[in-house]
Amino acid sequence: MGGMGGGMGGMPFPFPFPFQMAPQQSRQQIEARGSGFLISADGYVVTNNHVVKGATKVTVTLDDGTTLPAKIIGRDGKTDLALLKVTSTQKLPFIELGESDDVQAGEWVVAVGNPYGLGGTVTAGIVSARGRDINEGPYDNFIQIDAPINRGNSGGPLFTQDGKVVGVNSMILSPSGGSIGIGFAIPSDTVRNVTDQLRKTGHVVRGYLGVNAQVISPAMAKALNMPVSAPGAPPAGALVASTSPDSPAEKAGLKAEDIVTDFNGQKVSSPHDLAVRVASVAPGTDAKIGYLRGGKPQTLTVKIGNLAKASNDGGIEGSASSGPHLGVSLTPLSGDIRRQLGLGSDVHGVVVNDVQPGSPADQAGIRPGDVIQSVSNQSVDSPRAAVTAVRGALAAKKPVLLRVLRDGQSLFIAISPDGTGDGSDSGATNGGDDDDN
Repeated sequence: MGGMGGGMGGMPFPFPFPFQMAPQQSRQQIEARGSGFLISADGYVVTNNHVVKGATKVTVTLDDGTTLPAKIIGRDGKTDLALLKVTSTQKLPFIELGESDDVQAGEWVVAVGNPYGLGGTVTAGIVSARGRDINEGPYDNFIQIDAPINRGNSGGPLFTQDGKVVGVNSMILSPSGGSIGIGFAIPSDTVRNVTDQLRKTGHVVRGYLGVNAQVISPAMAKALNMPVSAPGAPPAGALVASTSPDSPAEKAGLKAEDIVTDFNGQKVSSPHDLAVRVASVAPGTDAKIGYLRGGKPQTLTVKIGNLAKASNDGGIEGSASSGPHLGVSLTPLSGDIRRQLGLGSDVHGVVVNDVQPGSPADQAGIRPGDVIQSVSNQSVDSPRAAVTAVRGALAAKKPVLLRVLRDGQSLFIAISPDGTGDGSDSGATNGGDDDDN
């Protein structure tokens, strides 16, 4: 649910937005309330998708009590935003979207809404953090605030002290249902991008790169010869595990083991970071990617595709990593095993038959049925070749980097010589519709 609210006198900016919205759902005529705000004189209104989702009728009540019927222009479930339109005989007062990229942690903000249907309220607090990923959606990039947000505030505006909207209040983290000082707002830069598209076409298109990317663990960083930015600092970037066939990434020349560090001049610190940045680029435009290959910085230009038109299979490439003497037993990739695992003749490697409990391989996340395709960048097609490659890596006192094929997805797993594995075998960021790399 959400909330949205009314006005207060004596504020340094007009309060056109706070108004209540009462979507009604069919059958039992359930009424839901939320908040929203006008962003143009001709009646465009922003709110949360979850406030109007499933509504058969939406009514907007302005701060002065005027009630207007509203039409849903478009909704975007991935960012939880919706754009409505009300018709009025006169020009409506509206508020301006500011630049959320300029917001700093510690800055004072004001959240407006209509909590619990009690009427318009304003609460104040500071920005706790930016760029929060709370696993709510693939493009999470929330502003975290400690200004109290309660039920019914959803869809209301978040203001800076100069009266610009820098976010849409959307949700709280709360064990009790009330505010405990952890609230999240969708940044105005995202709101602007989404509402512009909804206004023009009624739907949102997102950029598509076509990579499966992973978080880089310290052990992987060593195995990949990544330069160390600072002692003890976590490795930044997105490790390309595979590129999808015929994807923009493959056509531009990105390869497995490349580490994406920059996208259009902005730092990429994780696969999620990359996903958010790629999604915000209009399909058909060129983007510049900075990456490391073999520890050396390089750049390339890629023409971003359209996520809606991209196929959802995560492309597999042949060349990966493998390793025993780490607590695994291996078996050749025979015809029978290929049939059991549903693998074509073009897939090469060795199959993990068993994993010793508590072994380095077990701790690193190796599972029976994994196909080890390469060890430390050497392709392997027999258990003997895999053992030799692993021993060579261990003798060099370096982590063993395995490229593994699991359930049709390629991923990297690094195992340190001291026996500590790093289960960095998760984090595919482009296997399906919800991803946006």
